[in-house]
Amino acid sequence: MNTEASATPTASSDVTVRALEDVDLDDIVRIDELITGHYRPDTWEERVTYYLRRNPDGALVAESEGEVVGFMLGDIRGGEFGLDELTGWIEVLGVDPGHRGKAIGRHLATTMFTHFQTEGAQVVRTMVDETMDGIERFFLSLGFAPAPLKPFVKRL
Repeated sequence: MNTEASATPTASSDVTVRALEDVDLDDIVRIDELITGHYRPDTWEERVTYYLRRNPDGALVAESEGEVVGFMLGDIRGGEFGLDELTGWIEVLGVDPGHRGKAIGRHLATTMFTHFQTEGAQVVRTMVDETMDGIERFFLSLGFAPAPLKPFVKRL
């Protein structure tokens, strides 16, 4: 693993960002349940296992006073959607609702941006669900702008 988050945690005020470890699974499940109202341990076990095996440097948690209060999962890919440039993708962001307003998401994103840049990514992308209150505003505050990519969905 060659991530700055695992070697030297990013700390600011009382928030520390570090590499996700398998022991963080219960905290991620807890945060997701607080956000969504759904208890999904199997879903998160699968996702965390995927990231720890495929791209451990793209899996981060934020701690405050020794408690995991946020997480971010990201990946670096190229050639998707006809985009040739190496792209960092922020795929999942979760912050404990009781700890919002403490720049936890910003600390996670800053650490992820550093990882993406170190690995050669030229751009960072994410997708925003407009029904999730505040998430679009959050990404705009980080300097993201709407992109010309347009998602299409077909339910089966």
